[in-house]
Amino acid sequence: MSIPDFDKAELLPVIAQDAESGDVLMLAYMNEEAYQETLKTGRVCYYSRSRQKLWRKGEESGNVQELKELYYDCDADTLLAKVNQIGGAACHEGYKSCFFRKINPADESFEVVGNRVFDPKEVYKK
Repeated sequence: MSIPDFDKAELLPVIAQDAESGDVLMLAYMNEEAYQETLKTGRVCYYSRSRQKLWRKGEESGNVQELKELYYDCDADTLLAKVNQIGGAACHEGYKSCFFRKINPADESFEVVGNRVFDPKEVYKK
């Protein structure tokens, strides 16, 4: 068994957490190639399921994630990356965290609880 166990699943979920504040920033996936690149470079690399290719976090926005610590869970099939979020935003919608909407269980409404760090229309002009 490799650690983490990519034989169990080709793509493993990765929780990205701000190493300083403890805030959960995002959930993404890594394949073994992204995992190896992350270890080698110290910058977090994911596998984009929508693009079907490696996704070097921040390659378009400049909001890269510098790896501080990397953990795997008891089943060796989930990773936790503690990162320094350079640029202030992990979310492609311009927020610090992808979890910027809070659900009200009573009526399933939501409120935006985060502050936008950048305007995605300006950053992703494609």
